Amino acid sequence: MLFETSREAILQGLNNQLSSFFTISKDETRQMELLSELVFKRCEICFLGNTNKYYSKAGSVYFNPFHSGQYTVFLYFFSNSVYKAGKNHCRLADKIYYLNKIMNSCDLFYEVELPTIFMLDQPVGTVLGRAKYGENFKFTQNCTVGSNNDISPIIGNDVTMTANSKIFGNSKIGKNVIIGVDTCIKDEDIPDNSLVFGQSPNLLIKQRK
Repeated sequence: MLFETSREAILQGLNNQLSSFFTISKDETRQMELLSELVFKRCEICFLGNTNKYYSKAGSVYFNPFHSGQYTVFLYFFSNSVYKAGKNHCRLADKIYYLNKIMNSCDLFYEVELPTIFMLDQPVGTVLGRAKYGENFKFTQNCTVGSNNDISPIIGNDVTMTANSKIFGNSKIGKNVIIGVDTCIKDEDIPDNSLVFGQSPNLLIKQRK
């Protein structure tokens, strides 16, 4: 993977950003150093599946920490990796997750398991809650995924959420589905290869060719 700046500079920048808002201990700095290789690898795999022109350069996967979308993904993977490393590090995971919200106005909680490859485009105002997410999940601004009566959605592979769309509750979204602008799906199943518009329970579902 090509880097706009060195890995060391990216980690130092992250440490400086965290230190601007929180107290960062030497142990937390060390933990980030130990997990950095894993995080960069997760970013590389995710970016490799992204067709956006800014995610590649000279035929190689490219990471630019000054690209806010890429940095949003980086911070999510970092907080999630810290969380998975053990409960003793949850405070650091909290700080990185919080930093992501401060910098990018996007709520990607570290306990939420996003897929190996997911794509975002200008995701300001998006909140992704607990759900089962399929690979190649795509979303943009002001999208919401959340539970209803403690039941969370199941989202298939290759699903795209367009601006201001929402999925709640006991909803099962099939593969290769596009959820239209301002659409709200609540406690409904959507078949594979569909284009969905409207508000539950009055959805308009069209078959994609």
